Amino acid sequence: MITIKIKDGEAVEAEPGVTAGEVLSANLSKKKRKNLILARVNGELRDLSFPLTEDSEVEPVFARDPDAMDVLRHSTSHLMAQAVKELYPDAKLAIGPAIESGFYYDFDTPTPFSPEDIEKIESRMREIAGRAVPVEHEEMSLDDALAMFEKMGETYKVELLNDLRSQGEDRVSVYRQGEFTDLCRGPHLPDTGRIPAFKLVNVAGAFWKGDETRPMLQRIYGTAFFTKKELAEHLRKLEEAKKRDHRKLGKQLDLFSIQDEIGPGLILWHPKGAMIRKLMEDFWREEHIKRGYDLLFTPHIAKRDLWNTSGHLDFYAENMYAPMDIDDVSYQIKPMNCPFHIAIYNSRKRSYREFPLRWCELGTVYRYERTGTLHGLMRVRGFTQDDAHIFCRPDQLDSEISEILDMTLYMLKVFGFDRYDIYLSTRPDKYVGSDEHWDLSTNALKHALEGQGLEYEIDPGEGVFYGPKIDIKIKDCLDRSWQCSTIQVDFNLPERFNVKFTGQDGQPHAPIMVHRALLGSLERFFGVLIEHYAGAFPLWLAPVQARVLTITDRQDEWAREVFMQLRKAGIRADLDLRNEKLGKKIREAQVEKIPYMLVVGDQEVSDRTVSPRTRRGEQLDAMTVASFIDRVLPEIERQKTGGAISPESRE
Repeated sequence: MITIKIKDGEAVEAEPGVTAGEVLSANLSKKKRKNLILARVNGELRDLSFPLTEDSEVEPVFARDPDAMDVLRHSTSHLMAQAVKELYPDAKLAIGPAIESGFYYDFDTPTPFSPEDIEKIESRMREIAGRAVPVEHEEMSLDDALAMFEKMGETYKVELLNDLRSQGEDRVSVYRQGEFTDLCRGPHLPDTGRIPAFKLVNVAGAFWKGDETRPMLQRIYGTAFFTKKELAEHLRKLEEAKKRDHRKLGKQLDLFSIQDEIGPGLILWHPKGAMIRKLMEDFWREEHIKRGYDLLFTPHIAKRDLWNTSGHLDFYAENMYAPMDIDDVSYQIKPMNCPFHIAIYNSRKRSYREFPLRWCELGTVYRYERTGTLHGLMRVRGFTQDDAHIFCRPDQLDSEISEILDMTLYMLKVFGFDRYDIYLSTRPDKYVGSDEHWDLSTNALKHALEGQGLEYEIDPGEGVFYGPKIDIKIKDCLDRSWQCSTIQVDFNLPERFNVKFTGQDGQPHAPIMVHRALLGSLERFFGVLIEHYAGAFPLWLAPVQARVLTITDRQDEWAREVFMQLRKAGIRADLDLRNEKLGKKIREAQVEKIPYMLVVGDQEVSDRTVSPRTRRGEQLDAMTVASFIDRVLPEIERQKTGGAISPESRE
């Protein structure tokens, strides 16, 4: 007999081989048995059919468990694959994982799936779910699995099995539901009837294993939830996300473009987009100078030898552009700014008295990204990093990390982001630097987070080889996460470039080097801003803050005077003197998401006033130009110093 301790319950005796589901069902109420979907055995998520062969601790898992969603979505990907195989027997299966917002499955088919095909597949999925087909787990030898999938003609599964063989595996796991069989580690829900709410959302092409030389597969994306209400809310957010797509709004608002004759992944900033970029850069530079940073500017290219010393040619060459020969010397365009900052450091001897050195640069870098991965402003080939490097003594590291974190959260707040997830990545299996330095740096990152009272998750072993790091993923108004801010401690580059300082003892020492980016890149952060605000930027960031509108040409002279007063006060304004109906002018200004429209008619000319209205349609009382300026300037300043973003900018 074996002893099984049920979490929050008593220990029970059972025969070896009893399943986790059998033990739990015998010790749960009828209502809880009905909602039981998985088990956690000794801390690991398992199928209910998992056999218990030794003393174990078993915990029931219900739909509300944080880990259950991934299993639901993985099970739904199998449900979709089963539907595809029933409808299109010639389709070959590739892989079908759960992802953050749902799941996908890749198929090799003679012809691409059409929208009508997707509807058929989703309908068949509902039919199979209605059958409540049991999901059965089986372990078998790798040789038996190879023979089975070869007989089925599933060439991609055969390749995956051969990959497993090369890794030393000799047994594998498969799952069956009816006539459908898939290679999978699991776990899965007990039957297809436990999948209540799902939707297929789109289909795209994907190369097998992400390799452009391999076959192009058909990838069907979907999502799944445990309730129809949650699914409906998710689909509503997807529709809202389409409306907020920065590529669509970028064109509509004339902010930026990407043109074939220039090249994919290379951004052209139009005047309005460039104005927002200037405002972002001005704020960024001002804030850095306030906090004791010095500005740097560095070249776009360097001798190829520099990238050899930095290690980029060893680890990053495939993401760098090809070298160019100038005067018989090989140069390469920069993918990062770090070596340039180190070169400035090494331009003379440094003393411990100089530290900390805080150097920052809005440095434009270039990295090769595959064409299929490019996505508007979010994934580009040329981008400007809000880069900085801090050189400090070990005894200064705690306070420097704390200051960086404080600055990061402040700047994110000013741009309208006050929700985020924070991850602390620790030492991986392969690393450089001493254990002492790793412990010192990791503890400094922990102390900074805890000193700010911030919740964070440890991401064990996920630090980069050259040091631990903090990653901050901001959440936008649709609860989507975006990786922007990162703080990284580096032991590698100082060693490669022999970075030293003279200590108090007169001996050379290696400084601690910290890389940090607060916004990530200006391009990507701008794309996030566009989608977060749906193009209705806060007043301080709006490229045009106010537009003066006339009703007839009789008001042109006063309108020009109003315009000049606004510009003189520092308000970004423009004029609409066209011979068009006022309603059309207002609608166009609202489409352009201009925060304020100042209407000027005969009465306003007579009273020397303006009649403001907001982009949300709110009509304000007539006021003098001075009164309007007195209203707007404090609002701009409040937003720029981290005050609450005005509700109208959150449309």
